[in-house]
Amino acid sequence: MSSLISLTKTPLQSPDGTLFIITMKNGENRINTAFCQAMFTILDEIEAFCEEMDGTPAALITTSEGKFYSNGLDLEHALSTPGFFEDYYLALMERFLTFRIPTVAALNGHAFAGGCMLALAHDYRVMRSDRGFLCMNEVDIPSPLLPGMAALVRAKMTPSVYRNCILQGYRFTAQDALDSQLVDVICPEREVLSKAIELATKWSVKASAGEVYRQLKREMYTDAVRFLTLRGSENAKL
Repeated sequence: MSSLISLTKTPLQSPDGTLFIITMKNGENRINTAFCQAMFTILDEIEAFCEEMDGTPAALITTSEGKFYSNGLDLEHALSTPGFFEDYYLALMERFLTFRIPTVAALNGHAFAGGCMLALAHDYRVMRSDRGFLCMNEVDIPSPLLPGMAALVRAKMTPSVYRNCILQGYRFTAQDALDSQLVDVICPEREVLSKAIELATKWSVKASAGEVYRQLKREMYTDAVRFLTLRGSENAKL
């Protein structure tokens, strides 16, 4: 556990299994090295437990405190820290994208740029309907996307939605996100976590596939995984 992130492990009632809830609790939840390290530690713990209990239902939810799910990268830190993108941020996105149990992002607030990508790396998303946006605002910063970032976003969107997202910096409200199939459920803030738990519980039985669940994700998102794991100078090429 850390001051940035906490993990709660609770039993599922039906089916009998385990629900993991990661709560981000650092205001805007800007993503930096410390954030990624804390998240890696928790994901390692969850995977070790799931390997030991192989074949039993399980699911993972991420959520946050406050009005932000995540406001993206700590950009100054990211740009000044050698290896940050390859060793931390892109590695974290690949980890979530191919995690071995079902994952649900419970979006209780804004998810911008790197935070939007974190949400998209999950299998499912629940978004509050009364406030908050999903947005990739790199065109307004302005800042290019690394190949892995672009590939991750592209894998979760139709071509026209991807165009609007990247070239317009479009701010998706909850209804926009639902209509664009970026989220699976929208609801009032007070229901976000409970709806995420319902969704996670429903699909937790698929964790019985074990390592095959991860392999299926790798096959689904071949291009995104390939670009997220590029190294060195190749990571700067589109």
